[in-house]
Amino acid sequence: MSVDETTFPFYAVCSPEEVEKFRKRTEEGRWDLTSWEVFWQERYDYLKSQGYLLRPRFKPGWTPSWLGTNRNPHYCEDSIYSVLSVVIDATRLSDGTRVMLKTVSHFDDEIPIGRLLSRDEVADDPTNHCVPVYQLLQDPIDQSKAIIVMKYLRPFDDPELRTVGEVVDFVAQTLEGISFLHRQRVAHRDCAAANIMMDGEPLFPQGHHPVQLDYLEDGMHYAPYLSRQDHPVKYYFIDFGISSYFDPGVVPLVVGTQGRDKEPPELDDRLPYNPFPLDIFILGNLYRKEFVEKYYGFEFLEPLISSMTQREPQRRPTAEAACSMFRKIQADLAESTLRWRLRSRKESVPERVVYDTVAVAREGIYKIRRMIV
Repeated sequence: MSVDETTFPFYAVCSPEEVEKFRKRTEEGRWDLTSWEVFWQERYDYLKSQGYLLRPRFKPGWTPSWLGTNRNPHYCEDSIYSVLSVVIDATRLSDGTRVMLKTVSHFDDEIPIGRLLSRDEVADDPTNHCVPVYQLLQDPIDQSKAIIVMKYLRPFDDPELRTVGEVVDFVAQTLEGISFLHRQRVAHRDCAAANIMMDGEPLFPQGHHPVQLDYLEDGMHYAPYLSRQDHPVKYYFIDFGISSYFDPGVVPLVVGTQGRDKEPPELDDRLPYNPFPLDIFILGNLYRKEFVEKYYGFEFLEPLISSMTQREPQRRPTAEAACSMFRKIQADLAESTLRWRLRSRKESVPERVVYDTVAVAREGIYKIRRMIV
């Protein structure tokens, strides 16, 4: 059977020789499910019975859609691997919403902490930037495991931030979020860049694929996206696998060197330390590495970062104090500064001239429009 070449773009259609080549590669196992994909395939029917549908690739008895056609498998959605072992995307059948599923041990603190941070009293709190947990399912095969159903998110920097104002909004939201978390007496302990994501729905009016993030859900066409400056997003903390909750009146002390950021000086496997100032250090270090060291123009963040990353944990500001400090910084920033583009420290001089010229022109158009309105 041949595909309708008016339906699929020319680059997705193979010659007879290519069809044979891809058939052989398929038979040799090139697109077979990985071990962690088999894990989810084994739970396909159960998840469907609970209202969650995995992509066609994971349906038991799956046969590659390109076999018997002249389609290039690289442009077939069901050829796309799931790259993460413990999480997978799914569609909620009741309303078509995309969600994320994560397998966890019943003994992990992530389950009670997730419930605490998603309870009704705080679920709608605008300062709550913790990934919402919708449901907890018992794993149908391994009784020691559960499956957490969460809000679907994508990396906070994909697509990249483009303006100073977008960075300022990111800093404001993450400080607000860590302050909320600490008010719940929870220390994240791993709030590094990889564990901060965003709800990208405002940016992608046509949606996007959950694995091939630059493509539409068909895995074939590029997904157009909008500017955060005009379509703000919300950022969320994820992965509470090593987080700690402390009952009122309990001295907050932990040990351990887990986490992505290995630079906090207090990390130790034997000597106890307070994990709340640790969160402050990790966020300050993130701002330094992701923004100050990558782009020009963020000198205004340096006093905040220096305060948040002091070597002595007790000298760092609390989350609330860091928020207050940042609000004062934010209040002094001009609107034109917030609209200015991010200037990479890796840009060449000719590149900078071109990009700055475009930015000046864009600012001029913005001002003209404001005058007309």
